[in-house]
Amino acid sequence: MELVNIGFGNLIAAGRLIAVVSPDSAPIKRLIQETRDGGMLIDATYGRKTASVLIMDSDHVVLSALPAEKLAPRLGVRLEDLTEEEA
Repeated sequence: MELVNIGFGNLIAAGRLIAVVSPDSAPIKRLIQETRDGGMLIDATYGRKTASVLIMDSDHVVLSALPAEKLAPRLGVRLEDLTEEEA
């Protein structure tokens, strides 16, 4: 099991991660609120602004203060390999 630092010493299991998304869109904001209401939200921002939302295969949603650009290398994704549409 590979653990990845998502900021402030918090770790997630990389194999359980489905997606890393921006928190700015209305559907993601709704997802965060629904997950919070359901008790499945994990806030790992330590009071800072949410920069990325990590969606796990266990239906948990994890909030991180690190942007996706900083998380990608930790997850083994090279940003140079992404096309402009993906970046």
